[in-house]
Amino acid sequence: YHKSITKFHIRFKTFAQKLKLIYTYKVNLFKGEKEMFKCNKLLGVSLAAVMSVSASASNVFAIDTSVIDEKWGKPTVVYGSGLNDEQIESTRELFDIQDTNNVYETSVDANDLFTYLGVAGADNLILISSVMVQKQDAGTGVKVKIITPENITKITSNQYANAAITAGVSDVEIDVAAVSKVTGESALTGVYKALEANGETLDADRTQVAQDELETTNEIAENNSDNSNFNSSNLDQAIVEIKQELAETKQNQGSAATAEQVEQVVQDALNKFNLSDIISQDDIDKLIAFAKKYQNTSAIDSQEVLDQLNKLSGSLKNQLSGLFNKAQSEGWLDKIINFIKSLFN
Repeated sequence: YHKSITKFHIRFKTFAQKLKLIYTYKVNLFKGEKEMFKCNKLLGVSLAAVMSVSASASNVFAIDTSVIDEKWGKPTVVYGSGLNDEQIESTRELFDIQDTNNVYETSVDANDLFTYLGVAGADNLILISSVMVQKQDAGTGVKVKIITPENITKITSNQYANAAITAGVSDVEIDVAAVSKVTGESALTGVYKALEANGETLDADRTQVAQDELETTNEIAENNSDNSNFNSSNLDQAIVEIKQELAETKQNQGSAATAEQVEQVVQDALNKFNLSDIISQDDIDKLIAFAKKYQNTSAIDSQEVLDQLNKLSGSLKNQLSGLFNKAQSEGWLDKIINFIKSLFN
């Protein structure tokens, strides 16, 4: 009996030691997974920062002014009315305009802000940002290049493109520049004036809703600027998704979405792009209010708008993979990984 108890004790002790080893392994594995999660998160933040610097450092001119496009004519340059002669010349240099005979030049003032945006009582002197617009072949989509990202302090190129599509802009290249720091909200006014100078007519209701979209997305981005989990590209994609889904809803049921449907469309888009648990309910309410305004414009019935949104959506999806590949090809990815490794060492 004593021998049996002793054998049992030895076996139980051995079993307990094995359990301890397994438990220790599991704990270490869990810790390792947590550290890897932290590493991946830090890597993502670092990579995003490097991509941002790399992208903004590139100053490639989207519109060629060295020749006159025989198909679409001269690009149209719209200067802010707050610029003096010296600043206008500086803006020409920013747009790489070496021969003014190759472009059509005009300006935007407070009256235009009222016409296109419904903004009354603006001061001409505050209009600093300028744009250059060139029509492109059908199917090209809306492409925006911010020539001076250091001076356009709030609005991103994707936000400009998204709002421009709402307003009725299609298949154009747009350059935006400012000689001094500005928020950039009024730049689209210049785009609208450029298009109308070339014979296109825009719906004032849509240009005003587009401005509301621009201000709403920018405000949400500003509200979440300190949140490392927030990604403005996801917000841009969510806006595209909301507009697409509202159009599809109206096509399917023959009438605009109900208030409940609008809320569901917004929530689904935020869920899809991992924003529902990141942005506040106040921000969500702003998106719902914009969505309701949007579906009451003619944009909701426009196939051209849907085509432009599809083009922009594809561009947004390709941007991240394209920047990732660029970082990898230029050696930035290896440098970031080595940096992370050195932190752990």
